[in-house]
Amino acid sequence: MSANPEVAITPEALQAAVSAALGPLASSVTLARGEVTALVPAARYLDAMRTLRDAADCRFDQLVDLCGMDYSAYREGVWEGQRYAVVVHLLSVALNQRVRVRVFCDDDDFPVVPSVTSLWASANWYEREAFDLFGIVFDGHEDLRRILTDYGFIGHPFRKDFPLSGHVEMRYDPERRRVIYEPVSIEPREVVPRVVREDNYGGLH
Repeated sequence: MSANPEVAITPEALQAAVSAALGPLASSVTLARGEVTALVPAARYLDAMRTLRDAADCRFDQLVDLCGMDYSAYREGVWEGQRYAVVVHLLSVALNQRVRVRVFCDDDDFPVVPSVTSLWASANWYEREAFDLFGIVFDGHEDLRRILTDYGFIGHPFRKDFPLSGHVEMRYDPERRRVIYEPVSIEPREVVPRVVREDNYGGLH
């Protein structure tokens, strides 16, 4: 395989290379819309990611994105698999190729997968964000704490069952001279916009 970064192999050849490298570490390696996606079990996730970084025909030396996913409302709620997944995008600068890796958390009540910060330092803040927003725990992360929400935030706001108004609200109390947290005082409601139709709108008849 050419190491010229100006020449990328075909998606079919990349699919074959990733399949050969991962072998039994992957549940599947699929090709759709020109993009290769490897599905790996949580128990083999760390080994699979190390293989993708080090294998001669892969050499995915950069982790460019990592996010959490909540499938509880996927396909209008008829999804029957695990609820939480982590999706990672890897880039090989040397071979000019990209791959997507998806791993589902085994336990919906306590979603956890291994951290890949030991393989790519760039995973640090991405994993913290997925923990903050989805509640996914990354085992082995050395500083797993919230990164986007406030210290007193309750819950994980990207979960599909998280209320739009949240659970608590904060305000400055002039008497106490500090910020305080209180239960949300606004009842959640759905607002349906009213559609006004005019027969002669814009001069049309």
